[in-house]
Amino acid sequence: MLRRTFLALAAVAAMSSAASAQDAKPLNIGFISTESSTNLKEAWQPLIDDLSKELGVPVKPFFASDYAGIIEGMRFDKVQLGWFGNKSAMEAVDRAKGEVFASVIDKDGNPGYWSILLVNKDSKLQTLEDVLKNGKELSYGAGDPNSTSGTLVPGYFLWGAKGIQPKTFFKSVRAANHEANLLSVINKQVDVAINNTEMLARYERNTGKDATESVRILWKSPLIPADPMVMRSDLPAETKKRIKEFFVNYGTGPDAERQLKVLAKLTYKGFRDSSNAQLIPIRQMALAKDKLSVERDTTLSEADKKAKLAEMDRQLAELDKLAAKSE
Repeated sequence: MLRRTFLALAAVAAMSSAASAQDAKPLNIGFISTESSTNLKEAWQPLIDDLSKELGVPVKPFFASDYAGIIEGMRFDKVQLGWFGNKSAMEAVDRAKGEVFASVIDKDGNPGYWSILLVNKDSKLQTLEDVLKNGKELSYGAGDPNSTSGTLVPGYFLWGAKGIQPKTFFKSVRAANHEANLLSVINKQVDVAINNTEMLARYERNTGKDATESVRILWKSPLIPADPMVMRSDLPAETKKRIKEFFVNYGTGPDAERQLKVLAKLTYKGFRDSSNAQLIPIRQMALAKDKLSVERDTTLSEADKKAKLAEMDRQLAELDKLAAKSE
């Protein structure tokens, strides 16, 4: 009798498990377009396969031609998790029910990366001052509007600090992803371009060549927090937990040797636990940049300008409080 009862319960459990597997929804993981989708897919696919195996559901990569496409993909639930930059993650959190759950650790263990301004090694431009003196004669490779290192950071620390609007300062401006900008400088298709140190590492991964043999760095930003991993906040709690555990433990378990090789192809050492608090300095930077624009806006009345600046100061003060709590 007990044996029959046990077998019946086991059968019910098996049927329930099979039904759950059938009911489980596939997940799409999105990737910001820092380089070609072919390169991204080749580098990330082994990790995607491991994630799919761990969760027991299909996990498929989702690519778009620009950062906005990934943000919108998450907004309309076509993307449930993804690799973002800090600026695009901020947009995903604010507009697409996004939630930061981890951040990457680069191969050298750095807590972040740097935005850089590049010229070809053969260029007559030897210093940043040379660029500032000759803008009207130069073509500029800008970053994606939602890129942290391609637009937000240089927009504040480089161009904004010097009162420069690239669109009017340079002879010509074209926006592209980091890979395209790096290749444009190497191939002398633009005179100067913005990029980041992560792309230099990926270029070496993809080609076996050291990019600094072909380009010169004229400016380097303050440290930018490491790229965040983001998932939709309305995923089932158990799914969110398993996704987070998968990433923060990747490269440390019984299959560590193989997983570390997967991470090496991504130019990463692993992932660390993180949260939306990572975005506070990015919010401060974006708001400070907007404040600078308001201060320089000659079309606003004094009353409107005063009101806007007061509200921005209030928001900055709130962010300062949040930053202090997160330390």
